[in-house]
Amino acid sequence: MIRKWVKSGDPWIWLTASAVALSLIIVGGLLLLIAIRGMSHFWPSEVVQYTYTVPGQTAERAFGEIVDSELTSAEQLRALGFEIAAGAGDVERILLKTGNRDALGTDFRWQIQPYISELRYPSELLTIERREWGNFYGLPRSLRENGQTVAEGDAVWSELRQRLERAQDLYRQIRAIEKGEIGAINYQIEDLRLQQRKLELRQALTDAAKAQLDGERGELDAEFGKLQQRLQDLYKDIGRDVLVAEIMDGRQVEIPLAKIVRVYRANQLGVLGKTGVYLSRLREFIFDEPREANTEGGIFPAIFGTVMMVLIMSVLVTPFGVIAAVYLREYARQNLLTRIIRIAVNNLAGVPSIVYGVFGLGFFVYFLGGSIDQLFFPEALPAPTFGTPGILWSSLTLAILTVPMVIVATEEGLARIPRAIREGSLALGATKAETLWRTILPMATPAMMTGVILAIARAAGEVAPLMLVGVVKLAPSLPLDSNFPFLHLDRKFMHLGFHIYDVGFQSPNVEAARPLVYATAFLLVLVIVLLNLAAIYIRNHLREKYRALEH
Repeated sequence: MIRKWVKSGDPWIWLTASAVALSLIIVGGLLLLIAIRGMSHFWPSEVVQYTYTVPGQTAERAFGEIVDSELTSAEQLRALGFEIAAGAGDVERILLKTGNRDALGTDFRWQIQPYISELRYPSELLTIERREWGNFYGLPRSLRENGQTVAEGDAVWSELRQRLERAQDLYRQIRAIEKGEIGAINYQIEDLRLQQRKLELRQALTDAAKAQLDGERGELDAEFGKLQQRLQDLYKDIGRDVLVAEIMDGRQVEIPLAKIVRVYRANQLGVLGKTGVYLSRLREFIFDEPREANTEGGIFPAIFGTVMMVLIMSVLVTPFGVIAAVYLREYARQNLLTRIIRIAVNNLAGVPSIVYGVFGLGFFVYFLGGSIDQLFFPEALPAPTFGTPGILWSSLTLAILTVPMVIVATEEGLARIPRAIREGSLALGATKAETLWRTILPMATPAMMTGVILAIARAAGEVAPLMLVGVVKLAPSLPLDSNFPFLHLDRKFMHLGFHIYDVGFQSPNVEAARPLVYATAFLLVLVIVLLNLAAIYIRNHLREKYRALEH
């Protein structure tokens, strides 16, 4: 009976189904773990206050967020110099985020549970997220304007919220002027310098041309001076308000409101209040720029760079892959040479990605980019324009890395098209080129999109080659902006995969960076899924459109 059941093939069906189900469970569990550990980071935690007393030392007050706890053996703690009662088993220790790194030197510390007493959650404790030095935890004491106290005690909170909104509005104005208007003027001044240098190299810098350039430069300098004056006024205005708060060692610290991103009393927040803070922090994470060595703030430049690089790579890889596949399937003679080429294409998919990065650096950046600078941008030399890593070379490197996938998928799609369709088209008087362009390629489009989907899935997660040909820790400006020619393919960019590596392994503040690694990894998965879903939608639409031709 068992032998008959085995011969029927049912066991292999169940085994395959079980393997697929187990794989889905593992992948789903991994994504769930990443999502929980990453997204829970943005939920505001309550701030605890307690007394920490180490035997033989003076008791000290501590407050902050409890972010983790673990059990440690008493013997291990005794070896580290802690006094633990005899006969004690495992002892709990907690990781407290004390913040206030500028005042305390560190913003995380492990503390032993038996040394903790008088634990409570004061409602007046403030959680302040700053633009520099990380979080601040303290008790509000006063609010000052130009050195004069304007609020003390309970009145500080209501006055603080009003003045903070004003300070943040001034900060946004300053950022708009610095990155927008002044950035555009600097770009135009540099363009005028390059124009003058180009005329000098061509020996065509006449007095009239120089006068015109000087006139345009003078107008830009005058406009720049006006913006500088506006900035000085805004900086003077934004620096007038200062919050005075008491930290856990009793010192009073001044915090300019211009340095504050967000402030709330975590111990007074209800579910709706915490949800509001959570959504605000999540929005900041997705749409703002990073700060504090990428351990705080947002990752929008990395999202933008990843998506743009994948789109440019897709535009570059698709025609090369399709043309190569069409030649191999429709025009090349099926002989030994063709078989060797196919073997080489398949083997290219197994080459380590870092090898492509070295090739891209040597050929694209140094050889091709350096040649382009010599021919088209001599006025900018010795500063490179395209002879340095950038988003164009990164996209080309990944296009070469992924082109075998497009070739193989397109070839398979062309091979599935019935020969009768080709012969019918030729019999009706169409040429081979017309048959290929009007009939064969449209029917093979879903297969091409399958290759592009596979290419996107691999390229979006690659990191090693990008470290050599364009990706950086922090890019000063996006590759796309309002300055002509708008899309700057020579610029370096940020990437989600490299951001994960940088935050996880290069961060000076490991404990603060750990939850952001999970959050960024989860966001990278979402970006890849969205890109693939868009490509799958296009493929399915094309498949339905040309289904009638197959019948």
